[in-house]
Amino acid sequence: MRIVAELPHPECKITIFSMNNKFIIKFEQGTLEQTYKLAEMDILNGVNGVFEILDEAFIATVIQRFKLMRTDFIATYNKYN
Repeated sequence: MRIVAELPHPECKITIFSMNNKFIIKFEQGTLEQTYKLAEMDILNGVNGVFEILDEAFIATVIQRFKLMRTDFIATYNKYN
């Protein structure tokens, strides 16, 4: 797996990898991460095509999902603490 690009964003780290003819898009925020996989053959223009998919509307849903993930994890952690 190799890093092909990083997309700067103030709320999370976005890294695009290439492995086995797939683009792997990893979003990281603190200890949480979300990963999406796309077949390279399904994306026109290579990694630039991935940048087109990652618009602000999609990134906003990823950020919102991080908030939900954090809430869910804290709730389940607190049950055993």
